Amino acid sequence: MSGHQASRHVALAYPLAVPWMALFMRGVADYARQTGGWTFTTSPPTLTGAEEFAHTVYSLRGWPGDGVIAAISNRAEAEAARRLGVPVVNLAGALREVGLPRVMVDHYAIGRIAAEHLLECGLRRLAYYGVRGLYYSQQRRRGFVERAEEAGVAVAVFEAARGSNRRQSWQSRIGRLDEWLSTLPRPVGILAVHDYRARALVDECERLKLRIPEDVAVLGVDNDPTICEFCQPTLSSVSRSAWRVGYETASLLDGLMDGMEPPEDDLLVPPDGVVARQSTDTLALEDPHLVAAMRYVRDHLLERHGVEEIVRASGISRRQLELRFREVLHCTPYDYVCRLRLERAKQLLAGPERLKHQFVANACGFASSHRLRLVFRRYTGLTPEQYRRQAGCVKDAPGGSPAGRVKERPVSSSRS
Repeated sequence: MSGHQASRHVALAYPLAVPWMALFMRGVADYARQTGGWTFTTSPPTLTGAEEFAHTVYSLRGWPGDGVIAAISNRAEAEAARRLGVPVVNLAGALREVGLPRVMVDHYAIGRIAAEHLLECGLRRLAYYGVRGLYYSQQRRRGFVERAEEAGVAVAVFEAARGSNRRQSWQSRIGRLDEWLSTLPRPVGILAVHDYRARALVDECERLKLRIPEDVAVLGVDNDPTICEFCQPTLSSVSRSAWRVGYETASLLDGLMDGMEPPEDDLLVPPDGVVARQSTDTLALEDPHLVAAMRYVRDHLLERHGVEEIVRASGISRRQLELRFREVLHCTPYDYVCRLRLERAKQLLAGPERLKHQFVANACGFASSHRLRLVFRRYTGLTPEQYRRQAGCVKDAPGGSPAGRVKERPVSSSRS
């Protein structure tokens, strides 16, 4: 964190009406308060009559401020941002390269986490619903496909055209999606590139008389509560670490305003994980004994139990159950319990609140914080504290400094 106390004047040139932007802005504001306070120039909500007050990199020409946080979605905007004469940090992932410093969630990791979640539901048919020409969609697809292929599962891909004609009827725009959905073998798990398209997918499944999650398990990205909680059934989604991305964006901009050289690579923040709801609450396996065992684990995840209780719930011998777990899920029943508990622990550790390790252990079914630490290190190679710092929980960093906590992934031609 910078040692200065002078107030910065920072412009925010992005749409505040986007739901996850509220959490992003909280992260920016939290960093600003810790450095002594910043003054912000922001755009109004997206309302009719307010467009003239919206800030863009074009309207900020000649603006007498210190730095800008912007969502750069095309080459012309990138060029305009470079001409502003003040440091600019980009937060958008529409373009692969923009020639500006950028902080964003790790979109590749989002795809991998999404595939892992659907595979743990027992699904062995997966599909991806993305948008052509968007770098972040390409990265989510790549992570999703690569993790699925590691499990021996092929992925069907459908990518909608970017920037459809607004005058075109909804049915005309959605027609190809209907055709694609109708050709998919079932049951299938589908990752949609963001929550809005996941919600559209749910609606189309209902129209086509496809059951969710029994026929089609649907997973979105962004964890927008307005969409996810009011969808029927409620929508599972990958949370994109918006607060931490905001904090790290402000930290980078602060350094640039102090004269720091911009980093060569994008700064990528790991996603929070999957927030599971009804749209993926399924165990799509043909083996009823395996389903019974997995259902028991999920229903009793927060309770302290051993493998014997899982064996009793399955209705078969321990040897038979372990053989079936290894054949289908490539792990033992004990490994499966630990993986689910650790995913829950990761979500709690990565949150902005500083939760005591004993609280996390109790909330995940571990007997003690010591047991949490042992299992966490065995399966991840990290202690819970190390994971918390790597995930970017700024309130746990020594001395409050955010430096070094953002996961970096070099940008290369292999990531296109």
